[in-house]
Amino acid sequence: MTKKRFFIACAMAALCITGVMAQETDDKVDGQTGATTRKAVTTTAKVGDAPSRLSLGVGGNMVMSRNFYSDNPSRYNLPDTYKDAPSHGHFDIPEVSFSIGYDFGKGWSFGAEIEYEHGGVGTAYEKEEEEGGEWEAETEKGGEVMLEELWIQKSFARWANLRMGQMVVPVGLNNSAHDPMNYFTVYHPEGETTILPATWHQTGVGFWGVHKKFRYEVQFLAGLNADGFSTSTWVNGGTTSPVEFEVATKYGVSLRLDNYSVKGLRLGLSGYYGHTQGNSFPAEENQVQYKGALAVGCLDFTYDAHNWIVRGQADYGYLGDTDQLMLLYNRLNKVSPYHNTARVSSNAYAVGIEAGYDVFSQIARMKKAQQKMYVFGRYEEYNPCADSKTKDKYAYCKVRRIAFGVNYMPIKEIVVKAEYSNRLLRSQYNNEPSLSIGIGFMGWLL
Repeated sequence: MTKKRFFIACAMAALCITGVMAQETDDKVDGQTGATTRKAVTTTAKVGDAPSRLSLGVGGNMVMSRNFYSDNPSRYNLPDTYKDAPSHGHFDIPEVSFSIGYDFGKGWSFGAEIEYEHGGVGTAYEKEEEEGGEWEAETEKGGEVMLEELWIQKSFARWANLRMGQMVVPVGLNNSAHDPMNYFTVYHPEGETTILPATWHQTGVGFWGVHKKFRYEVQFLAGLNADGFSTSTWVNGGTTSPVEFEVATKYGVSLRLDNYSVKGLRLGLSGYYGHTQGNSFPAEENQVQYKGALAVGCLDFTYDAHNWIVRGQADYGYLGDTDQLMLLYNRLNKVSPYHNTARVSSNAYAVGIEAGYDVFSQIARMKKAQQKMYVFGRYEEYNPCADSKTKDKYAYCKVRRIAFGVNYMPIKEIVVKAEYSNRLLRSQYNNEPSLSIGIGFMGWLL
């Protein structure tokens, strides 16, 4: 089957799906962090009175934004020139994902998720700020669609499940709970998705389970590709690949542990370690001596009780051998999709917290109708250029961001969002306020 026919077949199958991914808050301690087909694996779906081994789902979001600042790539180099620039806006469909799961029986199950990003375009042109604002073609992994998950799982017991294939890497709060119902802001939380891949998914082998009030997961994966690292997004681009396979010359390991001992509270600890330099195509012999070791540690929590939802995370990362990044062949070669001569920081961090209260819980009629209206606030700070060599030269990378807004849920599968936000930059730059509205949805047909 040709690639084109394969994608057409996937798209036709996806159009038949009208449900979505289960929320983290519904999964509780039995949930599978980052899995799209939780329902197919953890329960037996019902169609009438007959059990069904098949689960079908869909989810996504649509947004509109008005940004009251310049979008010129030189706005940080010449802040006075662009201080009074006109506003600009855009419509977008950040993601629409279609998921399918099947329980074969005897502990064997299958899960897959196909995601269309920004309308499903495989390549896009972007203004590259780090290269003086020149146009560059960005290659999205997977061509016209993104195959975010495709795995086979063998469940031996509640505490022992082995998964093989393409999986979500549950490092950080966003990657472990990336569905639209699991964050208040119109877009994914900005800090964590700036410095880490989002949604982070790779091919490998994973082991997960649940024991008492703990859920744990460990994954053995292909290492990230240092060619894709950048100044303003740190290691975010490390999963992109312009070739038809995922390079696995170097390897990485991810771990996650969640605790549910307190009712309504989930505490999470996650991390990643792997080597990144030399994990490219073609392999560079002169990079064998450099490892580009990447270590990431994350703490996060979710509290959902007494009509409050509070979420928070703190992420810190270290990247070794950053001086050698600028000497990589693929980054020096101007015809390479990885061409980038800017320095990458050896340290990055992101912290954030958001809290929302359901005001409809105090209105009897709305509460009876099971409608919810969360009024929320969010604060976050992040810096992908936190080391001594980049923090002053790229001072605009240090961002404090505030956001206020509402989330209206007429039914549990749909949320309408409105938000005012402002990026608060260093005093020599202009702040970046914006207004955004969006709608997110997620549900299961089977």
